[in-house]
Amino acid sequence: MLGMALVALEGTIVSTAVPQIVGDLGGFSVFSWLFSGYLLAVTVTLPVYGKLSDTFGRKPVLLAGTALFLVGALLCASAWNMAALIAFRIVQGLGGGAIQGTVQTLAADLYPLKDRPRIQARMSTVWAVSAIAGPAFGGLLAAYADWRWIFLLNLPFGALALWLTARHLREPARPASALPAAARLARIDWAGAACVFACGGLLLFALVQGGVAWPWLSAPSLGLFGATALLAVLVVYVERRAAEPILPGWVWRRRTIAAVNLAMAALGLVMVAPMVFLPTYAQSALGLDPIAAGFVMSAMTLSWPISAAVSQHVYRRIGFRNSAALGIGLAFLCLAAFPLLPHPAQPWQPALLMLALGGALGLFQLPLVVGVQSTVGWAERGVTTASVLFCRQVGQSVGAAVFGAIANATLAARLADAPVPGLPAHLDEVTRALEDPAALTDAAADYLRGAVTSAVDHVYVGAAAAAVAALLVLLLMAPRRFQVLPEQLEDPPAGPVRAPRSGGRTA
Repeated sequence: MLGMALVALEGTIVSTAVPQIVGDLGGFSVFSWLFSGYLLAVTVTLPVYGKLSDTFGRKPVLLAGTALFLVGALLCASAWNMAALIAFRIVQGLGGGAIQGTVQTLAADLYPLKDRPRIQARMSTVWAVSAIAGPAFGGLLAAYADWRWIFLLNLPFGALALWLTARHLREPARPASALPAAARLARIDWAGAACVFACGGLLLFALVQGGVAWPWLSAPSLGLFGATALLAVLVVYVERRAAEPILPGWVWRRRTIAAVNLAMAALGLVMVAPMVFLPTYAQSALGLDPIAAGFVMSAMTLSWPISAAVSQHVYRRIGFRNSAALGIGLAFLCLAAFPLLPHPAQPWQPALLMLALGGALGLFQLPLVVGVQSTVGWAERGVTTASVLFCRQVGQSVGAAVFGAIANATLAARLADAPVPGLPAHLDEVTRALEDPAALTDAAADYLRGAVTSAVDHVYVGAAAAAVAALLVLLLMAPRRFQVLPEQLEDPPAGPVRAPRSGGRTA
């Protein structure tokens, strides 16, 4: 949990110090890569670390990833310009991918099925606390100390996480490979890892930059997507020939895993609406300050771990698939209700919807993660967990690009058809205009807030469509009962484990 907290805080604590970082280092035009570069590194390395943990064990991968994350944090604190800081953030992301995937896999290794919801709920609580504490710590350090302390703060906590892991983590016994470590290292699919890294990195780069650095239908966008398609073909070719592929074909041939992967990709799309666009709506349309806007969004993170903790009582009665279907169905209702809010809405109204949405998504995500981990043995669990997290991260990246384009198109259309004068001529000026409402007439300010509300409403409609897609995937692709391996129902064995038996219980 302490290792996971490093990754969870990293997503929120840096954002509040961006003005101080830009004021010190410059580079306003590229500062978004502080987040995009980190996200790229985390996402594309998840499958690689999943395979490494299946080959060498979780503990060495977790220790190496945590150490690399701390090296990146130390380098970030010593950055001399924005380009160096972005490069060192990518180093941090290379370590963060190991932490994020391996901790989730360890939860399934160390605890039997009956205890796993409690552990997963505690890890969800880490993310919830980080969503609230991160901006607060970041703001305090940026205001009263120096932004470099945001990265240095990782060092003592990371060192403690390393010590606790090295001293106390005892992995359950597993079948030992007949090959020595050097031979197992040589059998790692390094060519496949390079191809997956290049393909995933190019795809996410195209999605992050498209519509921002250049138009979607421009030559750079089309060239990047074309190169991504060629690399995807190369990935399939290389992985089909590899003895130990990084992304084995069975991940997509097995119905349960494929369905969960697609459903989690849809979850990534759904999460973009509240995480990316709700703070803008709360500040621009409702007139809240950044702290109050953060609390509106954090309502979702408060109910999510609570719902995850109690979800075991639901899926033990109706099964993993039906529990997840119930959760995403409720999430659809919450997302579809957002455009029905009055204009202007009271802050408690979107906060209440986000509270309900967090509860619905907790009921959706945890049964799928616990369920899919319970259908595979130790040697396949790292790859399976990594594929689930990878699909969710890609879904978030695609969602940010697609929903950003939807929001921009809606806002541009409303500005072009505006019946009142004095409105901003460019989208980049909308936020600044609303921060200084005295520069606008009352009619123009109200129209501009309505335009922002319409843009966010359309994003939530898109997120509701993604929820419907997730529901259809579960109902049409996922088996009604997940085949749980017998050894998943008991405590991890102390001695040598036998090979997985055929068959198993259903849940």
